[in-house]
Amino acid sequence: MSIILALIIFSVMVLFHEFGHFLLAKKNGIGVTEFSLGMGPRIASFVKGETRYSWKLIPFGGSCIMVGEDLDDKSENAFNSKSVWARISVVAAGPIFNFLLAFVLAIVYIAMIGYDKCSVVNLNESYKSVQDSGIQKGDVITEYDGEKIVIYRDLWLYQFVNKPTYKPIVIKYIHDGKKQTATVTPTKYYSLGISYYADKNPSTVGITKDSAVYKAGLRDNDIVTEIDGNSIETGMDISNYLKKNPLDGSEISLKITRDGKEFEYNVKPQSGGYALGIDCGEYVKGTPLQVLRYSFTELRYDIQATFTGFKMLFTGKASRNDVSGPVGIVKVVGDSYEQTKSYGFKYVFLQMIYLIIVLSVNLGVVNLFPFPALDGGRLVFLFIEAVRGKPVPRDKEAIVHFAGMVILMLLMVLILFNDVTKFF
Repeated sequence: MSIILALIIFSVMVLFHEFGHFLLAKKNGIGVTEFSLGMGPRIASFVKGETRYSWKLIPFGGSCIMVGEDLDDKSENAFNSKSVWARISVVAAGPIFNFLLAFVLAIVYIAMIGYDKCSVVNLNESYKSVQDSGIQKGDVITEYDGEKIVIYRDLWLYQFVNKPTYKPIVIKYIHDGKKQTATVTPTKYYSLGISYYADKNPSTVGITKDSAVYKAGLRDNDIVTEIDGNSIETGMDISNYLKKNPLDGSEISLKITRDGKEFEYNVKPQSGGYALGIDCGEYVKGTPLQVLRYSFTELRYDIQATFTGFKMLFTGKASRNDVSGPVGIVKVVGDSYEQTKSYGFKYVFLQMIYLIIVLSVNLGVVNLFPFPALDGGRLVFLFIEAVRGKPVPRDKEAIVHFAGMVILMLLMVLILFNDVTKFF
């Protein structure tokens, strides 16, 4: 099922991307010889007008092949016979359509499930600094350490990149409709390495690799049923237990169920750094105008998160294990399906929509990178032409794009190899 769902997701993203190129090409009078989904040999195709529509064997990628795209073709309907701004619109349309797809699906997603408001849902009683700060349950955080916070994931992303230390942090928040400011000093904490939703759904957990629970034997999608003899049924039960019994490095026992079987593990928490003792984030349904507003916010956040991920990769804050290609995406899709299928079709549908939103934004951003063979690389040459008033010689541009394509193919092989060694 995970492979089928992944293929559907890939197909939707690629189809929309290529449809952007196709639609703007047609609008500008450029002939399209073939519009295809997939790569390699054709499985099926038909011709309508001047265009062959194809479905190809390898279910990744696609193409919109235009007349005279890489040639000095002077035909009236050739790509290079059109104005430079017409060609820019055609090339830019692919990534823009990916953003458009993400925005439309974000509207559907947020209308159905709501937006993640950065509300305070829990305060850890053992963290004295936050207890003395004046922040209360139900307050909404609007600024953290100088960073504007619109949705909960803004806070999560900032804290993920900028781990709290022992230094005090200024937090701005809204309490009873009034703006307030507090200074909170982070406290050293211990971690099990589990993630979960602090709600009334079953206590299914995600596991951080190389964490205390991972080393003990727990894995993703395990369901916690007991902590130190205390019964656990929901994610909120986990949150409440840890709130009343903060980890201090002492060993604890965990009972979990996996595939209908029960297991028990003894886990010694690891030092996890510093934390404020504030749990935030709840989904809130909004008005139609709020749905539109937070759909734009979703698009902004996903673009920001994509750039942040690449920045961490190039600055050494992320490793190759944090990079995934097609195999990794299939695994993410499969894990998401397994985590939501017990809740019914609606939640599977919403999770798949969310994955398309995130991956479509990633595809749009990556394609706009000014790298040869990508849409962004082609746009660089077109903008140079717009400034110079004449194009870069086609043969020289073709050499650059060919070199870029070779590098991209090598990179894809390395990513595929990384996926295989990481997951198998």
